[in-house]
Amino acid sequence: MTTEEEKTSAPAGSARRAFAGRLSWGLADQAASSISNFAVGIYVARSLGVTAFGVFSLAWVTYGVVLNVSRGLATDPLVVRFSGVPDAPWRGAVARSSGTALGVGGAIGAVCLVAGLALGGSMGPAFACLGVMLPGLLLQDAWRYSFFAAGIGRKAFVNDLVWGVTLVPAMVVAARVGSVAAFVLAWGGSAAVAAVYGCVQSGIRPRVTGARQWLRTHRDLGYRYLVENTCVSGASQLRAYGLGAIVGVGAVGAVRGAELLLGPFLAVLMGLSLVTVAEAVRVLRRAPHRLGAFCLVLGGGQAAAALLWGAALLLMPDRLGELVLGDVWSSASGLIVPAVLGVAGAGLGTGAAAGLRALGAARLSLRCQLFASACYVGGGLGGAAVAGTVGSAWGVAAATVCGSAAWWLQLRSALRERHRNPIREVRTP
Repeated sequence: MTTEEEKTSAPAGSARRAFAGRLSWGLADQAASSISNFAVGIYVARSLGVTAFGVFSLAWVTYGVVLNVSRGLATDPLVVRFSGVPDAPWRGAVARSSGTALGVGGAIGAVCLVAGLALGGSMGPAFACLGVMLPGLLLQDAWRYSFFAAGIGRKAFVNDLVWGVTLVPAMVVAARVGSVAAFVLAWGGSAAVAAVYGCVQSGIRPRVTGARQWLRTHRDLGYRYLVENTCVSGASQLRAYGLGAIVGVGAVGAVRGAELLLGPFLAVLMGLSLVTVAEAVRVLRRAPHRLGAFCLVLGGGQAAAALLWGAALLLMPDRLGELVLGDVWSSASGLIVPAVLGVAGAGLGTGAAAGLRALGAARLSLRCQLFASACYVGGGLGGAAVAGTVGSAWGVAAATVCGSAAWWLQLRSALRERHRNPIREVRTP
C-alpha cells in the first residue's frame, strides 16, 4: 500500500526529471548553436585578420540588435504566455509569432540592404548581404524558442544541427572567395536552410499576415520587451561603434576575440536562457513561493561557472591562444579578466531577469534594462576614452555588476508586491 508521502514524492520526482530533460536539451541545443558561431568567428578571424574581422564583427553585432527586436516582439511573449499550453493554442500562436519574426527580418533586412549599397567600401557589401540573410536568420531563431516553449527542445537541437552541418561547406566556399561579404552569405544562407527545415519539423507555416494580430494582442509585453531587448543589443552596438571611433576598428576585433574565448561558457549561459523563462513560468504556476530561490540558484550558479571558466582561460598558454585566434590573440588576451568579470555579473543578473519575465513584470524589467544599458554604454565608452581597449573592458565589467544589482532589487520588489497581492496567473490568451 502506498503512503501519502510516496504519492506526493512521485509527481515531484517526475517533475524534476522532466525539468532535467528540458534543461539538457537546452544545453545541447545551445552547444550546437554556439559551437557553430564559435567556429565561424575563429575561421573568419584566422582567414581575414584583425581589421576585416572587425568589419565582420560590426555586421554580427548589427544582427544581434535585429535578433533582439524580433525576440521582443515575437518569441518573448510566446515563451511567457504559451509555455506548457495544449497543442492547439501553441500551434496557432507559433504561426503568428514566427510570421512576426519573418516580417521583422524582411522589413529591417530591406533597410540594411539599402544602407549597405549606399555605404560601399569594405563595410557596404557585408551589410547588404546581411540584409538579404536576415529573414532566414530570424525565422530559424523563432523555431528554437517555439520548440522550447512546447517542451520539445530536441527539435530545436536538430534544427541547429542542420544549420551547423550546412555551415561547413558554406564556410569552405567563403574562404576561397576571401571576403567578409562571402562569410556573411555563408553564415546566413546555412541558417535559411535550417529555417526552412523548421517548417518541416513543426508542420507550421509562418503567417506573416497574422503579425498585426499578434502585435496587437501582446502589445502589453511585446513593445516593452522590444525596448528592453533593443537596449541590450543597441548598447552593445553603440559600444562597438564608439570603440571603433575612439580607438580603431582593430579594438572591436580584439573585444570580439576575447568574447570568443568565452564561447564555450557562453554556450552554457545561452543554453540556460532558452529554458529558464519557460521553467520560471512553470515554477510560478506550480509553487509561486519557490520562484525567488529558483532565480537565486540560477543566477549564482552561472556567476560561479563564469569565474571558473575565467580561471581556466588565465592558465591557457600563449601558444594555444595563438593557435585558436591567430594574430587576434595578442590584443584579446589582455581583456580576459575584465571580460570574465563582466560575464559573471551578467550571469548573476539573468536569474533575476528570468523571474521578472515569468511574473510578466514588463514595466519593472524595462526600467531595469534601461539602467543597465546606460551603465554599459557609459562604462564601455568612458573607459575607452580614458584607457583605450582595456579601459573599455573594465568599464563594461563594472557596469554589468551594477546592472545585476538593479535586476535583483527589482525582482525583490516584484515578489513582495505579488506576496501582498497574490492575484493573477500568467495569461495564456
